[in-house]
Amino acid sequence: MHTLTHRQLRIHPLCLIPTCHLKQDVLVLYFPGSCVETVIGLYGETIEVPCNNGTNKPNGLIFTKWKYVKDDGSPGDLLVKQAQKDEATVSATDGYKSRVSIAANSSLLIARGSLADQRVFTCMVVSLTNLEEYSVEVKVHKKPSAPVIKNNAKELENGKLTQLGECVVENANPPADLIWKKNNQPLVDDGKTIIITSTITKDKITGLSSTSSRLQYTARKEDVESQFTCTAKHEMGPDQVSEPETFPIHYPTENVSLRVVSQSPIREGDDVTLKCQADGNPPPTSFNFNIKGKKVTVMDNDVYTLTGVTRADTGIYKCSLLDNDVMESTQFVTVSFLDVSLTPTGKVLKKLGENLMVSLDKNASSEAKVTWTKDNRKLDKLPNFSKLTYSDAGLYVCDVSIEGIKRSLSFELTVEGTPKITSLTKHRSNDGKHKVLTCEAEGSPKPDVQWSVNGTNDEMSYVNGKATYKLTVVPSKNLTVSCLVTNKLGEDTKEISVFSQKNEDGAEQAKVIVGIVVGLLVVAALVGLTYWIYIKKTRQGSWKTGEKEAGTSEESKKLEENNHKADV
Repeated sequence: MHTLTHRQLRIHPLCLIPTCHLKQDVLVLYFPGSCVETVIGLYGETIEVPCNNGTNKPNGLIFTKWKYVKDDGSPGDLLVKQAQKDEATVSATDGYKSRVSIAANSSLLIARGSLADQRVFTCMVVSLTNLEEYSVEVKVHKKPSAPVIKNNAKELENGKLTQLGECVVENANPPADLIWKKNNQPLVDDGKTIIITSTITKDKITGLSSTSSRLQYTARKEDVESQFTCTAKHEMGPDQVSEPETFPIHYPTENVSLRVVSQSPIREGDDVTLKCQADGNPPPTSFNFNIKGKKVTVMDNDVYTLTGVTRADTGIYKCSLLDNDVMESTQFVTVSFLDVSLTPTGKVLKKLGENLMVSLDKNASSEAKVTWTKDNRKLDKLPNFSKLTYSDAGLYVCDVSIEGIKRSLSFELTVEGTPKITSLTKHRSNDGKHKVLTCEAEGSPKPDVQWSVNGTNDEMSYVNGKATYKLTVVPSKNLTVSCLVTNKLGEDTKEISVFSQKNEDGAEQAKVIVGIVVGLLVVAALVGLTYWIYIKKTRQGSWKTGEKEAGTSEESKKLEENNHKADV
């Protein structure tokens, strides 16, 4: 695209159709029915007025002369250039005297172009055979200054038509057009909510035009972040845009909100801050707070603080505008609390078999969660202590909690009882050379053990009131060994027979012989019983065939012999 700089725009006569040609950095426009070429020059720059587009030196050229039409319509001479001379003779006596010159192509050069140069200039070419004149109308354009929005409104009121500002561009020719935009979208004058009034003024000295545009605008709440700009459009282009402007929008309060800004949950002893807010602009800064039925006015602040709250402060709180109690907001404030009482607590001493009553009382602002642990192990529920055992002893911790609050209470239960031996046994060691005696007893405090013979105490354990003692001995003769257990509440003893290794081996052999004899007797009895059953069945068959019940004498003898062997 060709850019017009300090050169000019030239309009040439052509009586048929409009056309556009670019010749030697001069834009020439042709209008139908026009017989005067038009050239557009730039304000303050040198204006070049062409003479017949440079084809102005016929054969026999004598001189070239430039003249113009004065303001009163009379002709005036500017300069003459003789063909045989290098310099032109300036004949102008007015303001052109120091501003005009002629170019090598016979174009007229006008320095420091101004709006006063907007007139018709004529180039006269005289030769030996002809005289021709070429008239050119000069127009001078100037780009306007950048648009500026001034006389801005301090604020806009929602729904009210208000003059937003005035957009101004200066020193242009022809005058610039101004377009108002909101968020880059053009605003259109509808005569009601948007009214745009434009005026054009001319400088009496320069003749340049300044354009101003006043915008009256009906704002809405949504315009609080809207950006307003003014765009200047001009033939010299491109468009120029003002700096964006934003405006505070004033609108009345429609809603009030009360918030509890303290950390949740609120517990007894906390400080609670109530904050009242309204959606008006500018927002209200003073409010009425209703503190459980009591009206409290707070000036130049939107908060009210309750210090060291208690459960009695639970209730309804309100806030409202100073001049409108109906427009209010409500919040229900709950102060959380948790009271717990456990019976018993601390150290608890009970006897074996006794009853222990455990009671937990709780009072809370919401449903409380209760968990029990015994010796750091969680319990599904608290055990039944109707008949205490040694295994019931331990540290019981009760945790009671609601959201944000936790209480822990505990008692340590000790179950005491007189020692009692539940088992006294013996067995051989793994190598078969020793005897290991095991004495098991119950009691609390932990019983002490005393054996009636010397030996090696191998192991001792005590868990949940149950004690296990082991003694390893090597008896050289048969012994009766006693286990004695004692604590502060009493004692218990029990005895067991322990054989030497030799006697124990003889006893084992005797046991084997006795076992063999008993086995033989059992076998003989089974044989006799079987034979008796057989004879009985045989006799029953004889009865059926008419034989005598007593059977044969031979069978009777055999039966007696078998019975005699069984008796032996």
